[in-house]
Amino acid sequence: MNSRQDSQLLNLAAIQQACSADKASSLATTEKLVREAVANGANLVVLQELHATLYFCQTEDTDVFELAEPIPGPTSERLSSLAKELGVVLVGSIFERRMNGVYHNTAVVFESDGSMAGMYRKMHIPDDPGFYEKFYFTPGDAEFNDGRSGFTPIETSVGKLGVLVCWDQWYPEAARLMALAGAEILIYPTAIGWDVTDDPDEQARQLEAWVTVQRGHAVANNLPVVAPNRVGTEPDPSGQSDGIRFWGNSFVCGPQGEFLARADESSECILSVTIDRTRSESVRRIWPYLRDRRIDAYSDILKRVRD
Repeated sequence: MNSRQDSQLLNLAAIQQACSADKASSLATTEKLVREAVANGANLVVLQELHATLYFCQTEDTDVFELAEPIPGPTSERLSSLAKELGVVLVGSIFERRMNGVYHNTAVVFESDGSMAGMYRKMHIPDDPGFYEKFYFTPGDAEFNDGRSGFTPIETSVGKLGVLVCWDQWYPEAARLMALAGAEILIYPTAIGWDVTDDPDEQARQLEAWVTVQRGHAVANNLPVVAPNRVGTEPDPSGQSDGIRFWGNSFVCGPQGEFLARADESSECILSVTIDRTRSESVRRIWPYLRDRRIDAYSDILKRVRD
């Protein structure tokens, strides 16, 4: 294999882990798994959503805001140091305190020298039983102060990363805007699971919907998708429900939606995959969806409802 071919291969890892109420313990697990992934050859490591803490959005509790940190702050600095030490591009997740009263669910990307390559603040914020995120998170800005779209890929030494977060994964608009801005990979740090009282058929429908919609983004945009999720059952602090059983099933798929790796529903694990970055171009030459878009006919997409 020549050097040109070598340069188009990307070794990436997606981390699936359980989390603890103790931030130091959760981050220690994260660090151990990142080190293992890099020892196995990863150049890019992607962590799940809010990996430093339990998923605290099961209830609305103002004391939880004490978990938030500025960026830079203790967690971002730890991830930065780890990226620099290991020489890896690292995608982490932080409950960000932007200013008094403004908090975000923020994905942060660190370059292999430890510098911050960029950040993405979650744009779509859910508010459902067990997922009361609107209480905690301000949506990301539609436009940065420098005029860039909030849906802007993050430039790194391993390519342009289209980083989105969890609930964003249900919106084809978000994936498309990242693709149109030149994203080479779509990345969805995630924290999603079942209400433990749901029957098995309902649980299966939910899981398959989650997998299918993201594979659809891969197909529609001819891009690989990386979706790391957490595992473990986390109790409802209020005791009003039986908590959430996070369903794992982290996966990586290629630009035709083909599975490259998939985890189970309960194990802490590392998904290690080698991606050929020339495949997206090859697929777009035979399935040229972007060429055939009727952008002159889509103005109604900007309306809330066509009524």
